Amino acid sequence: MIDNKTFIIGGIIIALIIGVAAVFLASGDPDGLESTALVVQGQKTITGGTPAGAEIHEPAEGRFSYESPMPDYALGKEMGPLGGIIAIVIGTILAFLVVLGIAYAVKSAGKPAK
Repeated sequence: MIDNKTFIIGGIIIALIIGVAAVFLASGDPDGLESTALVVQGQKTITGGTPAGAEIHEPAEGRFSYESPMPDYALGKEMGPLGGIIAIVIGTILAFLVVLGIAYAVKSAGKPAK
């Protein structure tokens, strides 16, 4: 049987391999929610391709908004795929640390006070 530490390390390694491969395999044409938003805004047709430079514009006045530290899973166009790899590695590790922190908080909240 595999111990928890080995299982977690193996999971992180698999997540990093998938993330790094995604940098090279992901499509540059938006799909899913981003594509739907472009259709709703009239910048794209359902059967047509995405026009160059299409951007999602939402009115942010009076709403919560933020600027992503690593937009489009990259560190800028000048870094190319290397920036994408660095962003994926940082994001994977940060996500793991957040989940680990929540797990420890839940675990310690379930323990009776001494």
